[in-house]
Amino acid sequence: MSRSTAAGDATPATMQAVVVTHPGGLDALEIKEIPVPVRKPGWVRIQVKAFGVNESEVTTRKGESDAVVTYPRVPGIEGVGVIDQADEDGGLRPGQQVATMMGGMGRSYDGAYAQYVTVPAEQVIPFETSLPWDVVGALPQMFQTAYGSLSTSLGLKAGQTLLIRGGTSTVGLSAAILATDIGATVISTTRHADRAGELRAVGVDHPIVDDGKIAEKVRDVVPEGVDAALEMVGCTVLPDTFGCVRVHGTVCFVGALAGAWTIPDFSPFMIPSTVRLTAYAGEAADLPADVFTRQLQAIAEGSLKAPVGKVYHGLEQVRDAQAGLESGTMPGKHVVVLDG
Repeated sequence: MSRSTAAGDATPATMQAVVVTHPGGLDALEIKEIPVPVRKPGWVRIQVKAFGVNESEVTTRKGESDAVVTYPRVPGIEGVGVIDQADEDGGLRPGQQVATMMGGMGRSYDGAYAQYVTVPAEQVIPFETSLPWDVVGALPQMFQTAYGSLSTSLGLKAGQTLLIRGGTSTVGLSAAILATDIGATVISTTRHADRAGELRAVGVDHPIVDDGKIAEKVRDVVPEGVDAALEMVGCTVLPDTFGCVRVHGTVCFVGALAGAWTIPDFSPFMIPSTVRLTAYAGEAADLPADVFTRQLQAIAEGSLKAPVGKVYHGLEQVRDAQAGLESGTMPGKHVVVLDG
């Protein structure tokens, strides 16, 4: 049996957490005093310092998530902080800086909208940085999704061309940053012409205004079609995205900002014979610790930009953070920092 190492008697018996007791509007996000979660063998307990706010947590709050079937639930699919308690022989130690994401957090078990969270040790990424918690808290889920889709699903290489459809989303901005760092030429979309500057600021070579049909615009830039495409708008535009890709190029379905996750009466024959289709829905393991560390170092050195939209302080501002995310008026990640 594994022995446990812990931060000591400093850990309180209860904590504050944002709890959704029933689906609803912003008022369904209630701050409650609940017991600090008990760590199971093979899991770690993390003192949460910051967490990003995501669309999936809005979905949880509204009761629209298939992955959340029971309430009450503490939302939060990602978080950063320090180890409070871990198995002694598990390679993690109290006080160590860590990030965690996905793997059922905030869905099948309570997530990071709290002062403490427990998660399986295998979905923890250790790191060391002097960056502030608001910056680090913005990164895990969006960098994991962006890096995983670019590397695992698309295998993007220097010199290739990448289309990002849904470019002003947090994952879209992160993907542009990482793809530019790889050495790819990046075409990225926005629905609003006045947001093209936001795309250029993260390294996008060719911003395109998306009116629902962009294939002709993309081929004006790359006549033979792009090597790879990240689809984040949804299934309604997927046929048009196919038209943007070269022969034997690949489309990776990552998300559905427009809400269309499925295709009614889907037929495999809708996929062009010359284009490959894949999807990405990875986990923390798809963002190796050394890759995350390099990203943190690059941000600290100023060669990589963290797309932070707005920072909120304390669980009391979680409602404001979700409202800000839903408004869509502030580009970049919405991050909640827990002071103290």
